Amino acid sequence: MRVVAAIVTVVTLVSLFGGCERKPPDEVIVYTALDRQFSEPILERFAKQTGVQVRTVYDSESTKTIGLVNRIRAEAQRPRCDVFWNNEPVNTIRLKDEGLLQPCQPAEAANYPAADRDPNGYWFGFAARARVLLVNTDLVKPDECPTSIRDLADPRWKGRVGMAKPLFGTTASHVAGLFAVLGESGAKALLDTFKANDIQIVGGNKACAEMVGRGQLAFGLTDTDDAIEEVDAGHAVKIVFPDAGDGQMGTLLLPNTLALVKGCPHPEAGAQLINYLLSAAVEQELATGPSAQIPLHRAATQSARVAKLADLRPMPVDLARAAQMFPTAAKYVEENFLAP
Repeated sequence: MRVVAAIVTVVTLVSLFGGCERKPPDEVIVYTALDRQFSEPILERFAKQTGVQVRTVYDSESTKTIGLVNRIRAEAQRPRCDVFWNNEPVNTIRLKDEGLLQPCQPAEAANYPAADRDPNGYWFGFAARARVLLVNTDLVKPDECPTSIRDLADPRWKGRVGMAKPLFGTTASHVAGLFAVLGESGAKALLDTFKANDIQIVGGNKACAEMVGRGQLAFGLTDTDDAIEEVDAGHAVKIVFPDAGDGQMGTLLLPNTLALVKGCPHPEAGAQLINYLLSAAVEQELATGPSAQIPLHRAATQSARVAKLADLRPMPVDLARAAQMFPTAAKYVEENFLAP
């Protein structure tokens, strides 16, 4: 009987712990703020190639990044998300500062500049977008074309320029970046000039770009992926990379970011997916596809359809500082910029 009991015990332990070998992960849960039409084909290909089932939660256009960030916060005691694929870096860094991410060391990370990834492996930037002005060329003459985001305050365009509500997504991150670069007083003063010029606040960057394409706005502040859609649709529009001249602040580039959530249920599969998404092949697909992302991988040979990284003058923004300034920026936007 003792022999039988011992055999039963061994069988039970093997069934519980799988012997000396761990079973390969067969599922990964992704929260992604990158538009579904851009991210879904890549995630489906990962699942097909690896056999790992991908379960995805997408954001909404109205809340964008913030909705998923708040969901991760709400689930902190019992995390459900493995990989957070954000479409910008600022709120990812905020999650790291709040202790809600865990580090990993994907091999592909070494192919990215140090400025585009956390030094301790908490987040990884790739596939950037630029914050640009989309100009309706039927409404704006060539000699009147804006060259700076400060032109959103030009009185000649009063009430005829627009931007997304700067509490969500890349627009909120852009404002936080301005607070980091211009200082609190400088950023507030700039927002005040926008407000005084009756800038139109719309539901999202895509909506802003579409309004420019339809001629409802003379120009607007948006992202390159939304701007290029209006170009591809054949509308009378032009993309301007703002503040690229001597003495100007530069064009803000915001990479997508990847991070492993602390205490996530499938960390091995999550790290595997992060390494896959950081590959040069994925970056090149995002560069040549509809979203026209700007590749950052050192081995990526394909430039984005919107611009070559080497030809741009990026805004020198400290992303960690922008993340710290985010609450201050959001408070000012809500209490002053958006107030009647």
